[in-house]
Amino acid sequence: MSARHKLQRNPFTHNRKLSKITVAIAGVTVIVPAAIAAGLTTSGASDGNSPSKLAMVGAKTATAHPDARMRLAGAARHEVGKLEVSRVRADRAARRAAARRAAERRAQQVAAAATPPPAPSPQAPAAPAAQPSVNPQQIAAGMLGSFGWSSSEFGCLVSLWNLESGWNVYASNPNSGAYGIPQALPGSKMASAGPDWQSNAATQIRWGLGYIKSLYGSPCGAWSHEQASGWY
Repeated sequence: MSARHKLQRNPFTHNRKLSKITVAIAGVTVIVPAAIAAGLTTSGASDGNSPSKLAMVGAKTATAHPDARMRLAGAARHEVGKLEVSRVRADRAARRAAARRAAERRAQQVAAAATPPPAPSPQAPAAPAAQPSVNPQQIAAGMLGSFGWSSSEFGCLVSLWNLESGWNVYASNPNSGAYGIPQALPGSKMASAGPDWQSNAATQIRWGLGYIKSLYGSPCGAWSHEQASGWY
């Protein structure tokens, strides 16, 4: 073979065992077929653009073989999505359970409203008769100021005790033993506000407002808790 033919041998194709070449482009290591690299090198010798063409090949190869970190990120997003679905389902189940409990409680309160007042104990002094001409809500509205609340709290109080007892002085829950307008549990707790707690709306309301202030700060605070939990 002449010296001219020896000079024209392509160094990339001379050794058939070199099937691939590793090229580092823009910080990414790319495996490029030796035949392609040889062609780009030979053609690039005339125009001086072989690095640019190798960059194009490297970009295509990198696109064809995504980084493993992208696959791991996709898997992580999938797991996060599954956890979010589980959380949403659990939240919906909790809300449905709370709604059922609230419905059962309202049914019990309606039944309790039809229950006659308990007979007074023979040993206890006769309780004074309730004054049916006085509206319990009017009594409550008149007491708000003495507890430091404005009239803006009255709407929350009406909603709260509408749900609890329907403002019935004799409302009694046969399951829990709660009694009266504020549904004190047990009802005898209201004796601290007066001995006529079983039949006097003012006594029951005074005790109920004190209970609300000590635990929730205001009727609207108690109503928010009732809406969230089904009780106050």
